Amino acid sequence: MRPLRILLVFAALLPAAKIPSGKPEDAGLSAERLRRVHEVMQRYIDSGEVAGTVTLVARKGRVVHLEAQGLADLGTRAPMRTDHIFRLASMTKPITSIAAMMLMEEGRYQLHDPLSKFLPEFKEMKVAIANRPHERLAAGYRLVPAEREITIEHILTHTAGLATETSGPLKDLVRQLNAERKPDDVLADRIRRLAKLPLSFQPGTAWEYGPGTDVVGRLVEVVSGQSLDAFFRSRILDPLGMADTHFYLPDSHLSRLATAYEKKDGKLVRLGAEGPAQRNGKYFSGGGGLAGSIEDYCRFTQMLLNGGRLDNTRIVGRKTIELMSRNHIGDLPMWEDSLRGYRFGLGFRVMADPGAAAKLVSTGSYGWGGAYGTYFWVDPKEEMIGILMLQLMPYAHLNIRYDFQNAVTQALVD
Repeated sequence: MRPLRILLVFAALLPAAKIPSGKPEDAGLSAERLRRVHEVMQRYIDSGEVAGTVTLVARKGRVVHLEAQGLADLGTRAPMRTDHIFRLASMTKPITSIAAMMLMEEGRYQLHDPLSKFLPEFKEMKVAIANRPHERLAAGYRLVPAEREITIEHILTHTAGLATETSGPLKDLVRQLNAERKPDDVLADRIRRLAKLPLSFQPGTAWEYGPGTDVVGRLVEVVSGQSLDAFFRSRILDPLGMADTHFYLPDSHLSRLATAYEKKDGKLVRLGAEGPAQRNGKYFSGGGGLAGSIEDYCRFTQMLLNGGRLDNTRIVGRKTIELMSRNHIGDLPMWEDSLRGYRFGLGFRVMADPGAAAKLVSTGSYGWGGAYGTYFWVDPKEEMIGILMLQLMPYAHLNIRYDFQNAVTQALVD
């Protein structure tokens, strides 16, 4: 058995196989029209809005566009390359959600199970009710018992009511909780503190983007008996050949980490964003901790588009992907203008009304983005994937994501 073991270990160290490439015309896109992706990205680079980008388009199982533009680091003038690594931030969330659904497939829980069955700290939650709804922060709040328990579906869909630092009467408490994080904290420490805070609304009655997917990550740890990092590596990243994707980058990968920037006084200024460059980190954020390359993320999204399978590796079943990419929040309003026309599934936003969204994208397309401007979507109808990588925080003042999406989709000619 020893020679076989050595062979398997050696195979795991080999570079990941790439998604096959092809000509745009063979995949039903116009090469000439697809060049608009380059033009759009270059305008943002030339105007000093972003340092550099990497863009990828795949259709019908083949990569038809992969391009790096601009610089990975303005100080050293290092050119951006397609193998650069990016802080994925919230593009970690779909991977965490897939991990949770793998455990559901194994019969470890049902989506409507109470979260407290596995994380008892979420039992008997209280809800903060603003004393005067129009003065939520100034007027204070009172506490009432939660009318129902938080379910696993709630934490996957951001409808649990978990407190956030962006809105509601609990903002200061969440900021205090974040400030209490210690260097040696693990995910369990953060989730235990979060569970001590009241909820912002009754579970299931509203949608508010927040820390739900970090709770999903902790659920994966408790149910599987592994750290989130170990589960990701053994069950998702290694099987998919995603060798560039890590919570904390190995030394061999650090030189490929693109620099993160913010815009100050009209100039791009380097952000002190350590994140994946930290050594020996133990905190594995299911909501935003991963870093990876665009080709790695292409392998993940191609698995989604293929109904849970890539090459000869099946991660989840076809019906699981179908369930994840359906609307799970009914008609609950979503607060961002950029989410107009979308609904939310299990870890993704899902396009319900392209007309309301005023975007070139098919009904049923799904995806998400990250806090440094990264973005992806999967379009099952067109058998297409688009991925954008950049490193800018904040990024919301730019239309770069949707300009990219439009430039890709307008190139369809079949």
